[in-house]
Amino acid sequence: MISEFAPAKLNLYLHVVGRRDDGYHELDSLVAFAGVGDRVLVREDDKLSLAVSGPMAKGLQNEPDNLVLRAARLLADMFAVKQGARLELEKSLPIASGIGGGSADAAAALKALIRLWHLKPSDDQLLSLGLKLGADVPVCLKGKAVFMQGIGEKLTPAPRLPEAWLVLVNPGIPLATPPVFKARSGPFSAPAAFEATPNGIHDLVRLLRERRNDLAPPAISLVPTIADVKKALEAQNGCLLARMSGSGATCFGLFAHEEEARMAARSLTVSQPSWWVAPAPLIG
Repeated sequence: MISEFAPAKLNLYLHVVGRRDDGYHELDSLVAFAGVGDRVLVREDDKLSLAVSGPMAKGLQNEPDNLVLRAARLLADMFAVKQGARLELEKSLPIASGIGGGSADAAAALKALIRLWHLKPSDDQLLSLGLKLGADVPVCLKGKAVFMQGIGEKLTPAPRLPEAWLVLVNPGIPLATPPVFKARSGPFSAPAAFEATPNGIHDLVRLLRERRNDLAPPAISLVPTIADVKKALEAQNGCLLARMSGSGATCFGLFAHEEEARMAARSLTVSQPSWWVAPAPLIG
């Protein structure tokens, strides 16, 4: 059996910088990951199959063609693989939540199957495969801090990020990405990638405060509870910055110390028992 972790993806900032003729928006974002996520397990088998378990499995029961299976089929087709695989997705991240759960699952499945089937794809082949599955899959295949531009195909290594802790909070309201982009209005933002390595967590927070998530206002217009989540995080002792990730509805708080993050998570769990709350280290 081969196991791959699928960490939650975070957009530490996200600028919408333009729109292409085909309707896709061009982005500029600093993407990092959190030490909380799903897990994909693969075993040898005669055919491809998928079982889903875990606390968030129910949200995928009505999904006819999970992204994990699509990833497996595309990889098998690309390399003419004849054998199958039995896949299991342990689903812990909320569905349609702006933290790349489905994309991270697909990326983890690809990594696991590449090992199971002894494949050696090139970087270009993996990028092409990832983009066929979704704009966030290539960055999830990287699994470390990068600046993501274009529609997700342009990935540049980011400076080393400082050690920090996070609290991720989702109000339990799925929010699909297309309606958020449709609700966005106003001018486009400028790209804002930086080259200097942040000198500690407070310097990173300063850099992030000079940037924003352009999708937060349209997401809040669709799900006003997101604003409540952000305010609740901001009210926690030690929270240096609270922001929505991706197209929502998950928000994250940045903390300098593990104990502060864990205390904040406990406080939020008690005050809002229906929310999904998870403390985790920042993976830079």
